[in-house]
Amino acid sequence: MVLSGLTVTSVSPFDLDQPVPSHSAKNARSRFAELLSLDDEQINLAEATLLIAAEEYTNLNIEDYLEKLDHFGELARERAAGARDAIDVISALNSTLFEALGFHGNRDSYYDPRNSFLNQVIDRRTGIPITLTVVYMEVAKRIGFQIQGVGLPYHFIAKHETLTGDIFIDPFNEGRLLSAAGCAELLTEISGGKDDLQPEHLESVSNKRILARILLNLLGLYKANDPRGALATIDRLLLINPDYTPHIRLRGLLLASAGDQTKAIAELERYLELVPDADDAGTIREQIKSIHLNQVRRN
Repeated sequence: MVLSGLTVTSVSPFDLDQPVPSHSAKNARSRFAELLSLDDEQINLAEATLLIAAEEYTNLNIEDYLEKLDHFGELARERAAGARDAIDVISALNSTLFEALGFHGNRDSYYDPRNSFLNQVIDRRTGIPITLTVVYMEVAKRIGFQIQGVGLPYHFIAKHETLTGDIFIDPFNEGRLLSAAGCAELLTEISGGKDDLQPEHLESVSNKRILARILLNLLGLYKANDPRGALATIDRLLLINPDYTPHIRLRGLLLASAGDQTKAIAELERYLELVPDADDAGTIREQIKSIHLNQVRRN
């Protein structure tokens, strides 16, 4: 089906590498690293997002959830069959996801970690802006309709680019359409008037940035009460950006709190090598000395 300026396909949507049907946490991490080694446009975003969940849900069958997304795509294709333009296709996607399938933003339990795990979002039909946008992007992709992620401060939305301008879509709010001015109003509302919309806020973000933002959400939830979860999350963030010094520093401190003194020292020393004049360099050097003393006492 050809519309003005776009094409919606009716063929099987992808020619991608088949994921491993089931994953232990170790295998999930290995496959996640493998995907991140690809050029960004080659990354299977749905699989990579499910691999984040697979470290938490070790019996998760990724292929089952990709098939569920395929099924959602078939439903959307049926509803988009008579579409004449991009707005019609978006209406079909919205009707499929938010009316027929019941996806909605989880306002009651926004900070529930399950909102960041794509398997849980698909099963429970609820999530936060970024994971609902991933679902939206993936279902649109399956009918050949291009949707990109947009990382507004405090909120994540989708957009479709047309010759006459971008159409912004808010999956957390049942796919409501926004103009650039509407995005500005949304940001003003969310930030309490502290932040103004900048042109770069409306740019499309890469697959790796989407994955990093999901992991950063999880890190924010884990950091205070779940050192194991925080460390696993930091490890995956460093697969995306290996030399990001705040995460190297935090990884060293988390390793120290977990009792892995040798790795903690190595990581904190790497942090100091990368930023020897950091504001907290003296504090970190004292932390390394303290870890060394603890090692001596234990031996």
